[in-house]
Amino acid sequence: MKKLTLSFRFLLISLGSFAQYGYRDSNRIGITAGINQFTLNTNNFDTKPETGWNAGLSMRGNFHDNWDMVYGIQFSENNFSVATDQLVLGKEDVNYKLPSAQISLQLSYILIENHLSFEFGPLVQINGKYKVESGKENNIISGTTLQAKDIVDISKFNFYPTVGITAGVKHFRLNVSYQYGISNMLGNLNSKNLGYKFKGNPGVLNGNVILYL
Repeated sequence: MKKLTLSFRFLLISLGSFAQYGYRDSNRIGITAGINQFTLNTNNFDTKPETGWNAGLSMRGNFHDNWDMVYGIQFSENNFSVATDQLVLGKEDVNYKLPSAQISLQLSYILIENHLSFEFGPLVQINGKYKVESGKENNIISGTTLQAKDIVDISKFNFYPTVGITAGVKHFRLNVSYQYGISNMLGNLNSKNLGYKFKGNPGVLNGNVILYL
């Protein structure tokens, strides 16, 4: 009987708290899928942004007042192309693929409950090596003496500040975000004695659909 009384009191306190605080969209698991456009900003060679894909999971939880916290992990394939010279065909763009995984921690300011929020915060990206388009590994990168395969072993970690907007309904939302890498993605190439001082900062525009369970 004593336990039942304590449980009843706890329930009343909880209901009172929710009545004062109102309903909040808390502790929801989100399944994410979408596309990205990756740009490598560098003066070492001519690059063009290309389209890739994203997939991942996130957790949205209450933080304070109108703020949520969003934790996420995302796996991506980023794509961009580099201008090269080929003996037979002349100028030719070569595609590079970058497999990566991101871990993010975002603050989310709720503009409209369950419908619209603004997110910002840091993320860390773990990179694989660039994968050069098959059959074009020996193309010469325009304006350099480097072959396309010479620049694949990039830095393994990048840090991105991120901003974005999430909009939709309770269980189905669209997120658009922009990430800019402040660390030098090409920094690892400077230890390869390739004869150039490399510097490149990635920028990624993401468009993801989120299904909240």
